[in-house]
Amino acid sequence: MVRSRRTTSGHRGELRETPDSACHGLVDTVTGEGPGGRRSGREDGVAILAVRDLTVRFGGIVALDAVSFEVAAGQIVGLIGPNGAGKTTLFNCLSRLYTPERGTLAFEGRSIQDAPPHRIPALGISRTFQNLALFPSLTVLQNIMVGVHCQSRGDFVSSAFRLPAVRSEEARIRAEAWALVTVFELEGVADQRAAGLPFGTLKRVEFARALAGRPRLLLLDEPAAGLNHEEVAALARLIREIRDERDVTILLVEHHMGLVMEVSDRVVVLDFGRKIAEGSPAEIQQHPDVIRAYLGVAPGETALR
Repeated sequence: MVRSRRTTSGHRGELRETPDSACHGLVDTVTGEGPGGRRSGREDGVAILAVRDLTVRFGGIVALDAVSFEVAAGQIVGLIGPNGAGKTTLFNCLSRLYTPERGTLAFEGRSIQDAPPHRIPALGISRTFQNLALFPSLTVLQNIMVGVHCQSRGDFVSSAFRLPAVRSEEARIRAEAWALVTVFELEGVADQRAAGLPFGTLKRVEFARALAGRPRLLLLDEPAAGLNHEEVAALARLIREIRDERDVTILLVEHHMGLVMEVSDRVVVLDFGRKIAEGSPAEIQQHPDVIRAYLGVAPGETALR
């Protein structure tokens, strides 16, 4: 079970030495103000993310075909579909790892089309990865600290000479990272290198790092992959707690239908790059196009033998 506090506002995984994109500027969860006193632009029910006519092609393969949907602030939205439906491609567009051929992406009413990948976390969007993207040579605590670092206010000269302000900033970063260590019950492995830790533990580390920058929109890419039944149940509770207690909107890509239907307010379904359905979990479970995409037949049809 994952501990949390009310706020005011297995098998082993393979790791890649890769930079993270899980932090952004601070936003006060009470006032809604970010750096410089600007508002986060967030109100419950208002679209925090708008995807319009998104189209991506890889040569002759259409990965996304005119996909459109919105995510309201404060919601948990499931994004599902069979393998190859385009779910991770859409996440990579939101992370600006891919550039769509056509369509628009707007976050809090502003286009992110021209934002480079390293700026996306600073805008308030954080993500986890289908394949773990941790630093195997760093400890668990250090991996989580990576998610806090882009909030730091140091500069090259100050850091090079280890000025007092830099030491104070490092202490703050460590303290914020340790707070997440306790939330995710990682105290026992905090000083261990990530390499070789159980897969379920590494999933929690990556989740913690994604939250370290206090995102307003969190993209979770198959967080339940490789988890056992008890771990999936704990994950479901954690996802709801993150939304409710930390005021984070969540877009969830997942193949575990039980998890998606349990935690999602709305569900968007992709198949062969096209959106085939959108609605509440109950509506999606009864939608004939969704049933056909997953089972090959719709209600009332007879499967070929």
